[in-house]
Amino acid sequence: MEKKIAVIGAGSWGTTLANLLAEKGYLVTLWCYEKDLAERIQSTKINDLYLPDFTLSNNLKATSDLAAAVSGKQMLLFVTPSQVTRQILKQALADVSPQAVIVSASKGIENDSLMLLSQVFEEVLPTSLHQNIGFLSGPSFAKEVSSGMPTAVVAAARDALVAEEIQNTFSTEKFRVYTHNDIIGVELGGAMKNVIALAAGVADGLGFGHNTRAALITRGLAEMTRLGMQLGGAAETFAGLAGMGDLVLTCTGDLSRNRSVGIELGKGRKIGEILGGMQMVAEGVKTTLSAYQLANKLGVEVPIIEQMYLLLYQDKDPRQAVIDLMSRDLKAEAINLK
Repeated sequence: MEKKIAVIGAGSWGTTLANLLAEKGYLVTLWCYEKDLAERIQSTKINDLYLPDFTLSNNLKATSDLAAAVSGKQMLLFVTPSQVTRQILKQALADVSPQAVIVSASKGIENDSLMLLSQVFEEVLPTSLHQNIGFLSGPSFAKEVSSGMPTAVVAAARDALVAEEIQNTFSTEKFRVYTHNDIIGVELGGAMKNVIALAAGVADGLGFGHNTRAALITRGLAEMTRLGMQLGGAAETFAGLAGMGDLVLTCTGDLSRNRSVGIELGKGRKIGEILGGMQMVAEGVKTTLSAYQLANKLGVEVPIIEQMYLLLYQDKDPRQAVIDLMSRDLKAEAINLK
C-alpha cells in the first residue's frame, strides 16, 4: 500500500516538503489554514501566496479540512508556526492514527510555557505515540530546495527506526537526510539560530562588515550550545547541520526572513511596522522572548539573545545594544559550556 502523508501547514517550507514527498510518489495531502488558498492550490497546483514560482505535483492534494487531512495517514508532518502548533495538534488529535509517525519541521520555543516543541508534542499526544515523534531540521531555504539545489538536513528521533523511516521517506538525490538521536539539540539549534540571525541582520543594517557577522555567528553558537546542554542536548550536535549549519545559512543568506527583519531593525524601523508588511512568519521574533526567559530561568548566560530581547521588547537602540555587547567584562574565549 502506498504511504499516505499529511503535511500540516502550507507556508513556503510546508509546501516545499509536501511537494518533495509527492514527487517521490507518495500520496500527499497538504492542509492549508486559508480555505481559499487550499482551493487555488487544488485547482492550479500553485501556492500563489507562499511559493508562487513552482508548479506542484499531481500527487499533492490540498484541503482546509484538518480532520480529512490527518485521518488514515501513516505519517504526519507539522510545519506550522511554533506558537500555534499546540492548538493545531490538539485539533488534529482525534483523527491521528495510533501507528502514525509524527514529524515536526517547525522551529521555535513556545511562549509562556517556554517548552520546546518536543515537549509540546509529548504533552498533547498520548504516551503510546511518544516513540513515534521525530524532528526534521537543518540549513534549508524552501526556494532552494524547490529549485533542486543540493541540501542536507537531519532527522532526529529517540527511536532509531523512526529516525531511519523519516530519513528514507524524505531523502532524494538532491535532499540528503542524516539521522540523529539528540532531539533537544536538533530542535533547539533550529529555534535559536533564528534569534542570532536577527542579530546578524541588525549588524548588517547598521552597516557593519564581515568581522562583526563572524563574531556574532561564533558567539551565538556558544550561547546555543550552553543553553542546549543545560536542557540535556549534546554539545557536538551544535557543530553539525542543525546547529552551525543552520546558523551560518540563516545569518548570511539573503533568503533568511529573520536576517531581513534584523536588517530593517538596524536601519531604524520599528518591529511592529516591519512585521506588519510581511506575509510570512519570522519565528525569531517570538523565539527571542522565549529563549531569553528560558535562559534566565536556567541561569544560562546569553548576552546576544539578551540584547535582542531588549531591542525587540524594550525598544533599545540597536547601536547601544552593540556598544553594550562589546563593553562587557573581558574574559577568555573558552566556550564555557558548563
